[in-house]
Amino acid sequence: QLRLVESGGGLVQPGGSLRLSCAASGGTLDYYAIGWFRQAPGKEREGVQCINRSGGSTTYADSVKGRFTISRDNAKNTVYLQMNSLKPEDTSVYYCAPQYYCSGPRIGSWGQGTQVTVSS
Repeated sequence: QLRLVESGGGLVQPGGSLRLSCAASGGTLDYYAIGWFRQAPGKEREGVQCINRSGGSTTYADSVKGRFTISRDNAKNTVYLQMNSLKPEDTSVYYCAPQYYCSGPRIGSWGQGTQVTVSS
């Protein structure tokens, strides 16, 4: 059964960068689109970006356009989220999830996520 584990979060100052990783085990990411989502305290979970099987990406959150980049390395069975010019409002728990296609429903359960805190 495919299992995704998020990592790479941490505390960063405004304007800084982080790269999140979404590593798969128990299966291959090749057959899936992978979405990054985030949930801030007291807010609903929202989609951030998604990458399809061929490497094309979709950005769901207008606030991250031009700052976040999603990529995938199928050889490493990993999807990345490069986050630049971070802002305090990016503070959230970030999750990745497989989808049959971007904008499609999430497959399986949420993982533990990785905390990103942007603060001076």
